[in-house]
Amino acid sequence: MKNLLRPVITVLTILIIAGIIIYPKVKDKLRSGSGTPDGAPASMGGGNMPGGGMRGQQILNVSALILQPTVITEFINSTGSLMPDEEVELSFETSGKIVNIFFTEGTRVARGDLLAKINDKPLQAQLMKLEAQKRLVQDKEFRQRSLLDRDAISRESYEQVATELESLEADIMLVKARIAETELRAPFDGIIGLRYLSEGSYATTNTRIVRLVKNSPLKIEFSINERYAGEINPGFPITFSIDGKPYPAKVYALDPKVNISTRTITVRALYPNSREEVKPGRFASVVLQLAEVTDAISIPTEALIPEMDGEKVFIYKSGRAMPVKVTTGLRTESIIQITNGLNFGDTLLTTGILQLRQSLPVILDKIVVQNQQ
Repeated sequence: MKNLLRPVITVLTILIIAGIIIYPKVKDKLRSGSGTPDGAPASMGGGNMPGGGMRGQQILNVSALILQPTVITEFINSTGSLMPDEEVELSFETSGKIVNIFFTEGTRVARGDLLAKINDKPLQAQLMKLEAQKRLVQDKEFRQRSLLDRDAISRESYEQVATELESLEADIMLVKARIAETELRAPFDGIIGLRYLSEGSYATTNTRIVRLVKNSPLKIEFSINERYAGEINPGFPITFSIDGKPYPAKVYALDPKVNISTRTITVRALYPNSREEVKPGRFASVVLQLAEVTDAISIPTEALIPEMDGEKVFIYKSGRAMPVKVTTGLRTESIIQITNGLNFGDTLLTTGILQLRQSLPVILDKIVVQNQQ
């Protein structure tokens, strides 16, 4: 009996020793591998392990865009104000009582039309007196010149009379100029506004009488960022909108200096407004088209990832996300032009951007072919 037990005990001892040696190696292999026995498929869904760990490598579901040639246009959006071509608050050049108002409020007047008149009777009387004196001096000058031609008087005597005549003519011109100051005339064609005074009122040089406005053409004043200063010049076309209705206009002048506070440049454009349907003083939305690129590679703004050393995107290759460094060009609110790094036909990943890593396995659950324009 003892002879039979001895071989059995020996075999069991050998098996126990072998198990003690082999078990740690098998355990380490199971931990360091995919977590499955050799030949078994790895978990594709990233199943949860106890303690919150992930079994295997996670696969991300994303959307993608197949890049095609597009047209991209860069715009400047601004806000502006509509201004009349000419506008002035009319006042007299002298003081006095208003004796006549010749205009009707809200009507059209032409340049040079007499609008209002100040009492000028004292000046008219002074003018009559000077003109009477002038006639007498003219007769005297004629007689003196005849005598001078016959050497009957000295040249000095004649020149005294001639100087007296010139002095009277200068006085007459001065009085006529003062009479002109009592007349309020339209300095340009336009529409007369609402008057501020009535006949019989006393007006000074600081008293506003009425406003005159010229609405054709119409000015649009707006501002652009200083970095566009070299791209906008007189003749540049713009579009301004009022209540959603667009109107074309052209830039005619730019302020030569950048506003230090806002870092912008003031620009003015002209709209013909031949029918005067647009009124000054209104607010307008202004759009300027800077550049247009055909056959451009453009991507959604949300697909671009900024980094310290540049910008990148992720594209789809062989079932994985691959980062690509890119160079950008024109930008709009929703898309960005890519000038280097991508090619037509590339599959751009557009969702899950913050979760993407190099060579991360991805599944395309939505693929969109970019619209060609």
